[in-house]
Amino acid sequence: METQPRSRITVYREALASRHYARRTIETYERWLRRFLRFHQLRHPREMGSLEINAFLTHLAVNEQVRASTQNQALAALLFLYKRVLEIDPDELDEVVRARRPKRLPVVLSVMEVRAVLQQLEGPAALVCGLMYGMAYG
Repeated sequence: METQPRSRITVYREALASRHYARRTIETYERWLRRFLRFHQLRHPREMGSLEINAFLTHLAVNEQVRASTQNQALAALLFLYKRVLEIDPDELDEVVRARRPKRLPVVLSVMEVRAVLQQLEGPAALVCGLMYGMAYG
């Protein structure tokens, strides 16, 4: 009895499942793998490397304008493929560029704005807020 060879996707799914990845994670990673393969005209991943991964990630960032976290999720799916399934040495993937999340600056009130807020308070609320802000009550 002949058995058909398992597809690349089936092998990938089984590798994720054997490492106890959540069902939703497996589905998400599989979607990223399919998109990556379609983006590169269904070339076998062994024929590709960090250049093709970077091209795909750049496409996601520039053309699809995905967030850094989405881009990094796609990268995680592809790194799993290369490192765990294809067992390609991670050193060969050193050129892969990770997206950086933009730094968010905290909203800070000016001294005049804080003073205006504190002047609206009375009693214990004024005392507590004044102490929390680190200024002397009065």
